[in-house]
Amino acid sequence: MIPVLIMAAGTSSRMRGVDKLMLDVDGAPLLRRQIEFAHGIGPIFVALPRGDHPRVAALQGTDATALIVSDAAEGLGGTLRNAVAQLPGSGAFMIVLGDLISLKNNDLRAVLDSMSAFPDNLIWRGATPNGKSGHPIIFDGSLRCEFEKLQGDDGAKSITIRFVAQTYLHSFSDNRACYDLDTPEEWSAWRASNL
Repeated sequence: MIPVLIMAAGTSSRMRGVDKLMLDVDGAPLLRRQIEFAHGIGPIFVALPRGDHPRVAALQGTDATALIVSDAAEGLGGTLRNAVAQLPGSGAFMIVLGDLISLKNNDLRAVLDSMSAFPDNLIWRGATPNGKSGHPIIFDGSLRCEFEKLQGDDGAKSITIRFVAQTYLHSFSDNRACYDLDTPEEWSAWRASNL
């Protein structure tokens, strides 16, 4: 079991005033759905921009812990730097973007299982059939110090590039490792295709 960090401190800026993480998906806010899919992997932590954010409501009744990220306005790098520093010590930790709408619990488990199957790596992550890397992504605990250096909005890109030779990609059958919905139009198209 390893900690799971769900990234939910962004602004949904391309949604033109709508918070995509609070949109209804199968009867629950997307963020709550992501929390439920992470059950059984390990303790769940959710990076949030502040303690009174409306997204806190999605955590009610779950065993997820909110991590308030003071550097969220800086971008994804600042959020990761701050949130990873708050995670409990462990041999590894998993990061999942809060808006990847097609990921399921068995996808997270498959990447978790790849740690045991391919132990000589430092990073294990989901990927598309053509090898494009995505989420979920597991970092070996020895890489925690690398997160202290992150800045800006590039997320952990500097880390994943540096350790690409020690990365195992678990390919899914479709593009769900990278499939997110960033605009109202994309949400409308997704809902129409899932009627």
